[in-house]
Amino acid sequence: MAPARAPGSPSGALCRQLLLTLAILTFACDACKTVTLHVPAKLDAEKFIGRVNLKECFKSATLIHSSDPDFQILEDGSVYTTHAILLSSEKSSFTILLSNTETQEEKEILVLLEHQTKVLKKRHSQEKVLRRAKRRWAPIPCSVPENSLGPFPLFLQQIQSDTAQNYTIYYSISGPGVDKEPRNLFYVERDTGNLFCTASIDRETYPLFELVAFATTPDGYTPEYPLTLVIRIEDENDNAPIFTETSYSFEVFENSKVGTTVGQVCATDQDEPDTLHTRLKYSIIEQFPALPTLFSMHPTTGVITTSSSQLDRELIDKYQLKIKVQDMDGQYFGLQTTAICIINIEDVNDNLPTFTRSSYVASVEENRIDVEILRVAVQDKDLINTANWRANYTILKGNEDGNFKIVTDSQTNEGVLCVVKPLNYEEKQQVTLEIGVVNEAPYTGTSRSTTNMATVTVNVQNQDEGPECDPRVQIVRIKENVPVGTKTIGYKAYDPETRSSSGIRYKKSSDPEGWVDVDKNSGVITILKRLDREARSGVYNISIIASDKDGRTCNGVLGIVLEDVNDNGPVIRQRKVVICKTVMSSAEIVAVDPDEPIHGPPFDFSLEGVSDSEVLRMWRLTKVNDTAARLSYLNDLRFGKYTVPVRVTDRLGQSLVTQLEVILCDCVTPNDCSLRPVSRTGNREVILGKWAILAILLGIALLFCILFTLVCGATTGADKKPKVFPDDLAQQNLIVSNTEAPGDDKVYSTNDFTTHAVGGSAHGIGGTLGSRVKNGGQETIEMVKGGHQTMESCQETGHHHTLERCKEGGQHTLDSCRGGPVATDNCKYTYSEWYTYTQPRLGEESIRGHTLVKN
Repeated sequence: MAPARAPGSPSGALCRQLLLTLAILTFACDACKTVTLHVPAKLDAEKFIGRVNLKECFKSATLIHSSDPDFQILEDGSVYTTHAILLSSEKSSFTILLSNTETQEEKEILVLLEHQTKVLKKRHSQEKVLRRAKRRWAPIPCSVPENSLGPFPLFLQQIQSDTAQNYTIYYSISGPGVDKEPRNLFYVERDTGNLFCTASIDRETYPLFELVAFATTPDGYTPEYPLTLVIRIEDENDNAPIFTETSYSFEVFENSKVGTTVGQVCATDQDEPDTLHTRLKYSIIEQFPALPTLFSMHPTTGVITTSSSQLDRELIDKYQLKIKVQDMDGQYFGLQTTAICIINIEDVNDNLPTFTRSSYVASVEENRIDVEILRVAVQDKDLINTANWRANYTILKGNEDGNFKIVTDSQTNEGVLCVVKPLNYEEKQQVTLEIGVVNEAPYTGTSRSTTNMATVTVNVQNQDEGPECDPRVQIVRIKENVPVGTKTIGYKAYDPETRSSSGIRYKKSSDPEGWVDVDKNSGVITILKRLDREARSGVYNISIIASDKDGRTCNGVLGIVLEDVNDNGPVIRQRKVVICKTVMSSAEIVAVDPDEPIHGPPFDFSLEGVSDSEVLRMWRLTKVNDTAARLSYLNDLRFGKYTVPVRVTDRLGQSLVTQLEVILCDCVTPNDCSLRPVSRTGNREVILGKWAILAILLGIALLFCILFTLVCGATTGADKKPKVFPDDLAQQNLIVSNTEAPGDDKVYSTNDFTTHAVGGSAHGIGGTLGSRVKNGGQETIEMVKGGHQTMESCQETGHHHTLERCKEGGQHTLDSCRGGPVATDNCKYTYSEWYTYTQPRLGEESIRGHTLVKN
């Protein structure tokens, strides 16, 4: 701080007078409104003394300059002292020079500095003579510098009422800072209206005060309305900006590009917003380690970015920055605060793992498996125990047979080489492997090769071992028809050291069919039984144990492939064939040959028998394909069982006769076919099913009902009365017909005997109609299957059955398909009487039943 100037210095006073004169002359030329600032006689360095409205004078000013070096003017018009000053006279002045460098236009503002004590005296002396034409009871802008040093009480302004010219006026104030907290900060002189401040004020606590001024007469009359006075506290830059955190911590990946954002810092300032006091600038003061400079900070946002791409975690994994924030837009006299920023460098996989050696040597005994033979180590500069550091090992060459495996030890990061498939010294005494290593994470460095390689030489050590069964499964081929006792090559094992079979003994451990015997010295097999390929399809396996003189053994399998011989004729597996005569006229038969296909189809089918045999007259074979033929019957064979010999011959002439049991059955599907004892008519076998038997029983019941009706009619004639049947006889004994009409009546008449068949069908009990046969006092009724109420039709001729009554030995026979005249017996008169009576009534009852159904 510069020393204060003596107030009585003649040179200083003369200089100020010259400046004042120059300012007045300049103002006369192109000057703006003069500004008066009330200041104390002593001013501290960098002290705020007031603010000048520069925009009102010259809005486009680009250059601001003070004519007095003791004062500094900021962009917002704030006036600061550059060092401590003692004002020698009661009034001083300086000029603010405003200019525009583009238009070369210049303007000046005269600033008068007036002592506060002088102002008070002047106002007191003019109190009695002061007269104004303008009304003075109005709000007056007023401000108080923050943290003012006094002297206190500090005069602020004078409030006056025009009514004071006519009345004695007493002035008073009220509000915060007077009679409210903070109390007694302001007061007004009752008689003069001078407003004073009693202490310094902190703007951050009380930015402004709203007071109410009153003007009253001694007797309490108020000639003026209460006046609101706003006292604004002018901000002083007394608060330094503060970072939101005392220490910041950020992370950034190594090798990041220039301009990568690292993080952002922030600071706050309690001074008045939107002023230079709160205009902050950020900067980096220091970096540790200092070189090279890797980070930069945006001055207004506080964003830290990388300024270099040379971040290398393997060299330096952490940086410490000392950062600063300063108000007053970063000017040297602005207040500032510092903080620490720690930047941790994150790892990326920019370093390849490398083997500590370029070649390794290991050894292992032959026939050993699941044994560790070597450990290899690598070096990696990346961060330990991360994906950038952990290694993955692979075998690149030399492991074509899959004898080796290499894995990573998760604890040491070493590669562990193991044998997983036995090695054979007799085949290879040394194996050379090429192994490689990479990281779990993808490589992001600049090296072209991403895999480091090394060579491993594995020496195989010889071991005294037993016989070797190689290959384990050995195949021999034998024809299936070779005679018992035939010898053929067998199983062979050998000594891996000498590659000889001498001294090796053999025995079989498994022979499911007991077909062969194994020679213990040579392994040759001897056939003990007849070999049948058809009995055991595929390969017949015999387990063999080979041993040396020391008792060491190996196990092998001798597979015998039986070669097919055409020793089997084709055979029809389905020996029983059912032909449903009503729906089918033939059946398909299929033959198979257990021999190989070369000895099999196409087959030739033929009927076995001489040319004039009964089989050839009754049956016929038609070929369907290479393995099937169709068997059909000739003429009209009766229902029953038949034996049909069929010969099937393969392509090489091997044949076999199969006796087929063929059943001609009255059925719809073969599963419905069943044979029971039946009556014969004309040497024809009739098959009765369960429904036919039920129909017979129902027909017998119906017959008894008719006979009972006739007996009742004959009994009424004994009283010598006309043969009159009751009107309801038909209704009591006959079921009401529900047909739409009686149907077409078919009448057969011969020798005064008449038979009516209504529509070819009769509806009655049980829903079936049959023909009656009387023979030796025994009656049977043949019924038609399917529930249809029709008389059976003749399949051969297509004619309807004709009722024939033969008067020969008292026998009555129902003959089908004859079509001859119908004979009558001595019972016709009795039947005619019954018929003459019942037929009209049956028609009436049918019509009545039809009417009832419709109703």
